[in-house]
Amino acid sequence: MSNERTPLISSGVCGLAVTSVACGAPSDPSPESNSPGTPSQPPRRLNTFFGVMVPTVLSMFSIVLFLRTGFVVGHAGLLEGLLMVVVAYIIISLTLLSICAISTNGAIKGGGAYYMISRSLGPEFGGSIGLMFFLAKVFACGEYVLGLVEAIENVFGVDPEFPGGIHKLPQGYWYTVLYSSVILLLCLIVCLVGAHIYSRTAFVILLVVTVSLLSIFISFVAVKPQDFVITHSGPGNQTRRYNVSYTGFSVTTLRNNLGPDYSLDYSTNSVMSFATVFAVMFTSCTGIMAGANMSGELKTPSVSIPKGTITAVVYTFTVYVILFLLVSATCGRELLIQDYGFFQRINIWPPFVTIGIYCASLSAAMCAMIGASRILHALAVDHLFGFPLAPAAITSKSGNPFVAVLYTWGLAQCVVFAGELNAVASVVTVFYLLAYAAVDLACLALEWASAPNFRPTFQFFSWHTCLLGILSCLVMMFVINPVYSSGSIVLLFVLLFFLHYRSPTSSWGYISQALIFHQVRKYLLMLDVRKDHVKFWRPQVLLMVANPRSSCQLILFVNQLKKGGLYVLGHVQLGDLDAMPTDPVQQQYNFWLSLVDKLGVKAFVDLTLSPSVRQGTQHLLRITGLGGMKPNTLILGFYDSNTPEDFFLQNYAFCDSSVKESGEGDYNFGVDLPSLQAHFPPVRDAESPRWVTPEEYVGIISDAIKMNKNVCLGRHFFQLEGEDSDSKVDGSERIIDVWPLNLLQPGSRDYEDVCSLFLLQMACVLNMSSKWRHAKMRIFLNVETGSSDQSWVANEETYRELLKKLRIRASIKVVPWDFVVQHHTQLDNGHPAGHMQALSEDFLSVVNSMLMEHSSQAAVRFLYLPQPPASRSHSQQFLAQLEAVTNGLGPTLLIHGVTPVTYTDL
Repeated sequence: MSNERTPLISSGVCGLAVTSVACGAPSDPSPESNSPGTPSQPPRRLNTFFGVMVPTVLSMFSIVLFLRTGFVVGHAGLLEGLLMVVVAYIIISLTLLSICAISTNGAIKGGGAYYMISRSLGPEFGGSIGLMFFLAKVFACGEYVLGLVEAIENVFGVDPEFPGGIHKLPQGYWYTVLYSSVILLLCLIVCLVGAHIYSRTAFVILLVVTVSLLSIFISFVAVKPQDFVITHSGPGNQTRRYNVSYTGFSVTTLRNNLGPDYSLDYSTNSVMSFATVFAVMFTSCTGIMAGANMSGELKTPSVSIPKGTITAVVYTFTVYVILFLLVSATCGRELLIQDYGFFQRINIWPPFVTIGIYCASLSAAMCAMIGASRILHALAVDHLFGFPLAPAAITSKSGNPFVAVLYTWGLAQCVVFAGELNAVASVVTVFYLLAYAAVDLACLALEWASAPNFRPTFQFFSWHTCLLGILSCLVMMFVINPVYSSGSIVLLFVLLFFLHYRSPTSSWGYISQALIFHQVRKYLLMLDVRKDHVKFWRPQVLLMVANPRSSCQLILFVNQLKKGGLYVLGHVQLGDLDAMPTDPVQQQYNFWLSLVDKLGVKAFVDLTLSPSVRQGTQHLLRITGLGGMKPNTLILGFYDSNTPEDFFLQNYAFCDSSVKESGEGDYNFGVDLPSLQAHFPPVRDAESPRWVTPEEYVGIISDAIKMNKNVCLGRHFFQLEGEDSDSKVDGSERIIDVWPLNLLQPGSRDYEDVCSLFLLQMACVLNMSSKWRHAKMRIFLNVETGSSDQSWVANEETYRELLKKLRIRASIKVVPWDFVVQHHTQLDNGHPAGHMQALSEDFLSVVNSMLMEHSSQAAVRFLYLPQPPASRSHSQQFLAQLEAVTNGLGPTLLIHGVTPVTYTDL
């Protein structure tokens, strides 16, 4: 049985099937099976501190802490700088509440943010956001490495940025790429060893960073005021000199640093603004999911992720606020604006800061590489993108996805060829914000769906926080970089449509289904049957199907006839539940729903168990539907002795060759084509017993009319072609014939009774459907031209006016039937009045000949269905008359309407 860890698709992109996850190892749809290279249960070793808090803190204490604090305070001032910190942390805190809610609502497997989003929003949205989050991690890894190389060149490069040190390393673009590649190789080695090794290494790095921070705090008190001279290269090889000062704690310095002073950025030669400074500052807040991305290695992810992430966010927020206050009170604005690495100048021992920068950057790079590889591994295990990502599902014996790590390293290596940080940082921030918005959306959808199983142990959230988090992320995306934001959203939709096109059906559960249920229930309550009006009438059909093998063409035809109304396929399983251990009907629903999918019709399925077909049909007529959506029309196949044809043998969708083209590994809810074919029995032959007697069949018609349901009988629809979903028929060569008069009672001349008007309405509805839109509709008026009464001429004009009022476009054909009426001799069979009287065979034959003469070219015919006899003994006679009249005709629908359906006013 499939579960939430079942891969989605085993067929690959571009027709390449994924048949193995390791070279020579057979694929297994469940990751829990013991297959080579894939352990049944990857080891979970990390606790809250090592697995969540340490990587989250280090991700938020990257190069921004050491190299961009002065940049933010110098340009924005203390007040706006603190405002930026508060706004940034409000955004990430809102997302953090959503992360905590989702992570405490069930077991979290590997993949972190991707796992949360995909299991909440479904494979299309989860896969697209997961891949973008993976790319964000890859770009972040390259960004941190480039930042580390920049810091190394500032101290050890031949063109020193800072005095002192060993200036031996050559500089230039290719040297930057070389140094970045060496550092990436070091990160690769650590990540290949395993996440647990990194977590221990990260703890040591956190200690080093903490010591560096303490040295900075101590230096604000211990270092005496100093003056410096800073030089920058200007245009035309000019050198600019700036006299700056470190004043120590000074009220004057604090007062001067309160307000903003946006000026020229010496590293980019562009004037800064609130948006540009905030964009740089926000990059320090993009690490809140570092712990969630380690979910596959955590002992108790549902406990560790909320506790560790909240602690890390509070800790980093406190450090940033204190650091902003200390910097504003001790450093002159020129020092902050002209030297972003001023911490090294004012430190009691400058190597403390240098080591802290190196450790923080190296740790952030490794954290990003590991997080990206875990996301990629989860995507590969789910087979969302098929063959290209299939090798990333391979793991070592210890559970480390080393192939995914190699993928990540290769892409990060491509990123460092950019050689610049600014553009990379903007892409990273935008992708992160989009991922955060997706997490908020997932939590919002779960909250709005009101599913009983959404019971997170973390309760400090609501739909207001989720919605505010989504809006905040989207607004800040466009504030930071509108171009990248628009591009990322376009990329998201491209991936979304790609995954939707591949139709990765899953057993994870779809939040869309829960939301649809929630809304449908609400609107069904609003759909009041007491407010029904005839001008909004539409057919709501219950089609009784004995065996789909012989009824598929009728099923497809009725799908065109429903006009946006309710369409239900009904089936009665004969039996008594008291004599059975379980209900056999429940096991059949998947087969019938798969049939609906195969045929491409928009229909529901309703099955019942009953001792007789008649009782079962009564049950379905009463209980099918809900509220204002209940069937008003019953459609039955015709009762005759003809041997039906097997549609499964004729239609391509039910052939074995169609399986290979659609993908053999597609998730099909446990019903593949062979089992679907085996479930439905072969069509009956001439000697097969009938499940329904003529008396019971006519009784079903009578029951439906008593229940105020319209009745239609379909005959010869196996001859109808062009109704399947792949057909390009538009009806331009089709003809719809309507005979609104009761042909079995020539004395009746009422063309405007309820049944006749219902006949017209159904033909008009068919003429409005996609495959019959351009069909020509003909209406036949039977008149007696030989009589002295010439009122039929006036009746014809009256009927034309009626069609005009009803807005029905059709041609009227006048059919003289004097010869037919002459053969209408009723045989007295001795029954009292009110009972059915026999019609002569000559009359029935002449009526049939008339229909054959005028409607032989029609694609479908609509005939008047007389009232069924009240006596059961006349059932066979009634059916024989109908069979004689329709004998040899093509697809024919006999209709008896009991409800008014036409309206001429507005």
